[in-house]
Amino acid sequence: MAANPLLADWDTPFGAPPFNAIRPAHFLPALEIAMAEKMAEIRAIADATGPATFDSVIAALERSGAALSRVRRVFWTLSSAHGEPGIRAIEAEISARMSAHGTAIDHDPALFARVAEVWRGRATAGLTAEQIRLTDNVYHGFVNGGAGLAPADKARFAAIDARLAALSVAFGQNVMGAAGDWSLLTEAHEVGGLPQAVCDVAAARAAAEGMAGRYRFTLDRGDFETVTTFATDRVLRETMWRGFTQRCDGGAHDNNPLVAEIVALRRESAALLGHATYADYKLADSMAASPDAAHALLMRLWEPARAKAITETATLQLLADRDGVTIAPWDWRFYAEQVRREAYALDAGAVRALLSVDGVRDAAFDVAGRLYGLRFVERPDIAVYHPDMHAWDVRDAAGEAVGLLYTDYFARPTKHGGAWMGSLRVQERIDGPVLPIVYTVANFSKAPVAADSRVSLDEARTLFHEFGHALHALLSDVTYPSLAGTAVARDFVEFPSKFMEHWIVAPEVLRGFGMDDAMIAAIGAGDGFGQGFSTVELTGSSIVDLALHRATGPVDAAAFEAEMLATLRMPDAIVLRHRLPHFTHVFDGGYAAAYYSYLWAEVLDEDAFDSFAQPGRLFDWTLAKRFRDEVLARGDSRDPMESFVAFRGRTPDEAPLLRQRGLVG
Repeated sequence: MAANPLLADWDTPFGAPPFNAIRPAHFLPALEIAMAEKMAEIRAIADATGPATFDSVIAALERSGAALSRVRRVFWTLSSAHGEPGIRAIEAEISARMSAHGTAIDHDPALFARVAEVWRGRATAGLTAEQIRLTDNVYHGFVNGGAGLAPADKARFAAIDARLAALSVAFGQNVMGAAGDWSLLTEAHEVGGLPQAVCDVAAARAAAEGMAGRYRFTLDRGDFETVTTFATDRVLRETMWRGFTQRCDGGAHDNNPLVAEIVALRRESAALLGHATYADYKLADSMAASPDAAHALLMRLWEPARAKAITETATLQLLADRDGVTIAPWDWRFYAEQVRREAYALDAGAVRALLSVDGVRDAAFDVAGRLYGLRFVERPDIAVYHPDMHAWDVRDAAGEAVGLLYTDYFARPTKHGGAWMGSLRVQERIDGPVLPIVYTVANFSKAPVAADSRVSLDEARTLFHEFGHALHALLSDVTYPSLAGTAVARDFVEFPSKFMEHWIVAPEVLRGFGMDDAMIAAIGAGDGFGQGFSTVELTGSSIVDLALHRATGPVDAAAFEAEMLATLRMPDAIVLRHRLPHFTHVFDGGYAAAYYSYLWAEVLDEDAFDSFAQPGRLFDWTLAKRFRDEVLARGDSRDPMESFVAFRGRTPDEAPLLRQRGLVG
């Protein structure tokens, strides 16, 4: 039998995964062997008879499970971005086995005793600040994993963990299933107003299914926002809006029962650990530190955003009156585009025509070069898991290797929706330098000729956003792998990515796409309209998520969402950016009780960018070096507030965020 490529030495450039040799059938056997290896390493640490020291316990834990880490990272990369049927078929089993394996380690009393011994003596053991930080993290990770519970409670905690892992997989598969089952087929007379490039993509989809002359739209966010922004056919806009916003809210892929069970189990697990609510548990190690602090920020934004959104809607209604239309949710983006055209001379279609996917990617690379001296060279010799994926050799100004970056930008049926960044290997130097392998994924519409693919300005922001995450991982400079790159507090991790978004709308960057000064000025002016709408969308989702995970009794997902929106007095023409039945960030991701972190991080990013926004400082090398050294390079080697203060010289100020979103007079 041929060797399992997941367990073999990867004699490849950068030690990159041999995606061309990996098959779904390799994962379960590799997982079994890798878990056994990890358990043997854990037993050696737990059963050692010598003194429990940082090196013999904490550093040994950092070194353990190299093969398992490799197997699981490759699997979850494929599961999210290229989940062919063979991967989907084993996803639940992989999740269950990993959950049980992790719980067995967390609940090992001998191992926890040795971790606790190191933790108790950390202040007098001559450890570095980074080692103390790691020791704290490891100890609290065991506590949060149930290590200190009584045997009966450990058993219940483990059962909850296993069930939550299964429910998370089921939730994500329902969202993908609902998107796959939905199709919007249209005739030529129904696509009026849509950009030609978008119509070409939709026509190619239909033709590929034997329906030449028609147009097929999907539930990808790009299609949703394009149709609801540009389609002159109001019925088409409504059909798309209902399909997108009502995913998994009933029917064959109903996620409402899963939401109720997930929330109940999370509440129970938090109670076992002594927390009043799941939100209290989740935010204990965040920058916010408490649900009250997170809620306070959200409400400081909510009321002025709601007032601004109502004013914006009134402006839209003046235009809609011409058509005899009362603004409904599927009309908001359409009439907002008319306002931007008439009041600010901003033509989003014309902007889109200039923003090729390749061009936006190259602009992101150029910005990283001008800020941090990085160069990106494509490596077609490195295996990828899909032809749309590309590998990039990343080097610094001196030509030294920094890491490997994969980009995978186009939507396909095997891919989860949305956009994200992940790591196939993290930076470390515990036993010598290890370079990171990072990937960014998006769901942009692919033109019949890939090089002709275009994105909206918001989608271009998304590319820059995920690239910001990638830079956080690539420029990490820590000793221990679990402190590297993006392994930071949830409400800090979005800071470098939100920060990066600013450069895509900078005049110096927009000129590179062939935009003239009038178009750039229109983008600057028109970008401000709709900030009430976008803030309400995002803040509303954050408030509902936080409230759901502060609930102390059973919840009915649909009723809870409706009651919260009524309490908030949600404007009729706006819905949540993510409704509960398809809120994958929260129910199939790591943002439960923490979706607020996008806005918390935006406070940090707007304040930090304010220093670059001064005349002549957009590409200030000294300022960029300080941001790299004090924020990007530090990972979780120190408290995130220390990193922010080290860069900015003070604690964060909300004023730049309020100004940017137009929420102050």
